[in-house]
Amino acid sequence: MNAEPTRPSMPADQAAGLRRRSTQQPLRCVHCFFEAADASTRLAQALHHRGLVSLLVDLDGRVFANGPTRSLFNPRQQLDRDSLCILPQAYGAGWYAPGIQGDEPHLRSAAQGYDRVMFDTGTSQNMVAPWTGACHVGVVEIHAADASLLRAYALLKTLAQADVPMPVILLGDDASCNHLRAACKHFLAPSFVNSLCNLPPEEDVFAALASRIAAGVGEESNMTARTIKGINQNHGR
Repeated sequence: MNAEPTRPSMPADQAAGLRRRSTQQPLRCVHCFFEAADASTRLAQALHHRGLVSLLVDLDGRVFANGPTRSLFNPRQQLDRDSLCILPQAYGAGWYAPGIQGDEPHLRSAAQGYDRVMFDTGTSQNMVAPWTGACHVGVVEIHAADASLLRAYALLKTLAQADVPMPVILLGDDASCNHLRAACKHFLAPSFVNSLCNLPPEEDVFAALASRIAAGVGEESNMTARTIKGINQNHGR
């Protein structure tokens, strides 16, 4: 099946690719680092309620592992054939693609028909490297447990070293987020630390998160490329 987005009922959603081409908007990517397997889906649904069509790329193999359709070709072969096995979803579409790299030219081409491309990474840190020519934002879920803080710090350390900037929204209670930011201030570049923003738990956290993402919060950051070396991730507590 060719990589064509599902067409929801909203007329505005049907022209996502045309809108982007006509206004010369860059591709907008959301990198999701959630612990719950359904969190990225819930965010995609919240974005759809705001009129945005998303392609959800399952990098960790946990979102669409039990999907009704499975291609005879692995994700890499699907890209080479320029024929992704797209799963229609109410919010747009999904793609089961464990281990794929996000900077693949064919993926960029297939994603042009969507308002947002979401990468569900889970807790594996099998993330895609942000690429130039697109707007990127990360969402990192944080809990008070030491393991969660260590994982989040290791992730932020990796993102801080990326050649392409990726502002990050921290999703968690204020104490945990501030604790993590304090650790980052000691070891990571100030420009990256300043790009972090907190989103405390709310009654409808996915609606609040979708509101920020739909508004492009952080996407236009002018951070420069950084190289940070010799950082011990055990300081992320």
